[in-house]
Amino acid sequence: MSTTTDDTTHETTRKAAMEIWPGSAYPLGASYDGSGVNFALFSEVAERVDLCLIDDGLDGTLVETVITMPEVDHFVWHCYLPGLQPGQRYGYRVHGPYDPAAGHRCDPSKLLLDPYAKAIEGQVRNDQALFSYDFNDPGVRNTEDSLPSTMLSVVINPYFDWGHDRPPRHEYHDTVIYEAHVKGLTMTHPDLPEEIRGTYAAIGHPVIIDHLKSLGINAIELMPVHQFVQDTSLQAKGLTNYWGYNTIGFLAPHNAYAQGQRGQQVAEFKAMVKALHEADIEVILDVVYNHTAEGNEFGPTLCFRGIDNASYYRLVDNAKQHYYDTTGTGNSLLMRNPHVLQLIMDSLRYWVTEMHVDGFRFDLAATLARQFHEVDKLSAFFDIIQQDPVISQVKLIAEPWDVGDGGYQVGNFPPLWTEWNGKYRDTVRDYWRGVPATLGEFASRISGSSDLYEHSGRKPIASINFITAHDGFTLRDLVSYNEKHNAANLEGGLDGENHNRSWNCGVEGPTDDPEIRALRLRQLRNFLTTLLLSQGVPMISHGDELGRTQGGNNNAYCQDNEISWVDWDLGEDQRELLEFTKAVVRLRRSHPVFRRRRFFAGSADHGGQSTMGDIYWLRPSGEAMAEGDWSNDALKVMVWLNGGAIHEPDTRGQMITDDDFLILFNADDDESVFTIPTSEWGERWLVEIDTHAEVVDPGWHEAGAPITVGPRSVVVLRSPLEDTPAATGVAQSERKA
Repeated sequence: MSTTTDDTTHETTRKAAMEIWPGSAYPLGASYDGSGVNFALFSEVAERVDLCLIDDGLDGTLVETVITMPEVDHFVWHCYLPGLQPGQRYGYRVHGPYDPAAGHRCDPSKLLLDPYAKAIEGQVRNDQALFSYDFNDPGVRNTEDSLPSTMLSVVINPYFDWGHDRPPRHEYHDTVIYEAHVKGLTMTHPDLPEEIRGTYAAIGHPVIIDHLKSLGINAIELMPVHQFVQDTSLQAKGLTNYWGYNTIGFLAPHNAYAQGQRGQQVAEFKAMVKALHEADIEVILDVVYNHTAEGNEFGPTLCFRGIDNASYYRLVDNAKQHYYDTTGTGNSLLMRNPHVLQLIMDSLRYWVTEMHVDGFRFDLAATLARQFHEVDKLSAFFDIIQQDPVISQVKLIAEPWDVGDGGYQVGNFPPLWTEWNGKYRDTVRDYWRGVPATLGEFASRISGSSDLYEHSGRKPIASINFITAHDGFTLRDLVSYNEKHNAANLEGGLDGENHNRSWNCGVEGPTDDPEIRALRLRQLRNFLTTLLLSQGVPMISHGDELGRTQGGNNNAYCQDNEISWVDWDLGEDQRELLEFTKAVVRLRRSHPVFRRRRFFAGSADHGGQSTMGDIYWLRPSGEAMAEGDWSNDALKVMVWLNGGAIHEPDTRGQMITDDDFLILFNADDDESVFTIPTSEWGERWLVEIDTHAEVVDPGWHEAGAPITVGPRSVVVLRSPLEDTPAATGVAQSERKA
């Protein structure tokens, strides 16, 4: 293994003659200190560990120099190589038991990635050499050398000039999140230099930053940028793992999003973060710690499987050749193993302290809480997050479900955490397609979902509100398709969600019918208005502000092409939608009544309504709701937000006051005449938003007057503070309740 041709013998001998010092068992991984590199690898099952330095031979082959690691302390194998420099490629070969029935799969024929690699070169090839069994006879061992077909770990230079970089540290209630894909957002933008499209440099380019700033975004949530693997099964179909939920390197930025290689992706990622921070935009990473790219027992041996399979993975009791899977990907990490927990925590700290990111969204987070089999909010994972002085201070967002038993855990995460609120998504989708839940359900979601979060001491910011995300229809497709159209995925239509809570407005897919096109655009405005004026933290999926379509594909995980990429060639309708979205974000950011830090005083099933008078729900007639109304389906309803009853101080301890607002919802097919409530609710009202009107009427609307709300539309009215009864001596908090 140490040499392949006579032409490379000299190079191999020189490397093998290097000094080898004992080094240290900590930190794990490859650590360059300016004089050399310390290597440390955990494996409890290993009998011998070979560190393999990889170089290019004169004939174009890879040359491998094997150094048997001389030291092991507490199951950590380690050594120090003085003089070794950043850019050096390496891997490991672990000698130990290959006994799948006992859970062990050591295989020294497979060159393994370092779990702590901070940079990784290359991608896997669709080659049987990556697998420890014969494709034609899975019971037969395959001992082909995987080096020519696998990825390589790279020693990095950790030094970077951060200058005066500081984390923006936006309060949750002031945050507007933008979920984006590094490549998908930037690949077709005409104002970006072609050579940087699809890279970290493109995200940090002034063109993209200007778009985010003009939209009012102050936090970008990047889909997976940990090094991920292109599944061999997708490669065989000519497809790719575009989304990236197939992690293999928890400390390494994905190399395909960088212009340079051999570790340059680290500096390029840092430069992106620095540029976003200078623009006051936080960087949140979508992280996948619930499983790895090695899959089940039929997956490749790339890293963890060959290092210490039984320590890293959850195996089936009494059948350890199989993997216990709550993620739908073939395996789940063993969250009760301290070395797995250490890897995750070391990874999180690294991305905060060294890469300067501002938070994390945890994919299938319920799996992380499965210390044994059940989801347990008191699990070791939550304990160590809670007490960690670094990680406990950044944004922590859970995708609060997985595919295992009891995996749907919306509302059940601990106090530090926020959650993707799937119930908000479902309720709002249903409302605007005309299939509402009861008024109490809709009112609860709009007012912050206190029924889900207040019991655990959390606040409205615990709810990450969203209508769409990467997984499922785009916003435009949500109003254009009743069915998924996933033929391009080559899975026979079996993939993707079947129940999308979508409505095509009368025609499936594209249409030239002007009435349907107008209705769809109105529905887009309805969704965006509802999202951005709800209590909680709004999240917009990239391109939704531009009317992005995936042609009805609701599972575009494997489409690294125009199906998934944002199309920046905007028509008139798209430009108008973009300007509308900017205006609604500005309205939200200008008015604290939409960004409350505390729940409304009343119960969730009454939309927070109470005698405190901070929020009040009304019939279209302007009359108070009757008790029986809360259990009825409601397509028409009005809510009053009292800007003078925000019962919380600002950052300097001063009480917050704001204008009053009325939001008039009409999800019916017919226009409806609402009656503005009497003067005790506000004397005069201005129309801020009318999703049905081509031009918003700038005039005043008096108390008690009728106002027409178009079919399937929402109207937002504002009563300026100086024009309210407070100006005549009646305290706003004393209004009708």
